[in-house]
Amino acid sequence: MDFSADWINWLQWPAMAATVLAAWLVASTHKGRRAVGFWVFLASNALWVAWGLHDGAMALIVLQLALAALNIRGALKAEEPQKT
Repeated sequence: MDFSADWINWLQWPAMAATVLAAWLVASTHKGRRAVGFWVFLASNALWVAWGLHDGAMALIVLQLALAALNIRGALKAEEPQKT
């Protein structure tokens, strides 16, 4: 396999690793780790979109955009003060 010609195919591995790491981080009870997990999830979404564009995986691209939007929505809602 010619790595220089197929480097984009290798992108799925860091995307997968980032997704797993982000899931682990956002499950933490530590607020700082959850915040890092938010950004790692967004990075993994970007990696998956880049890979999906190359591979023509439109459903994957739409899924990643939806997950990113839900992640951002969740982060915004988590920052809102609780109503009593």
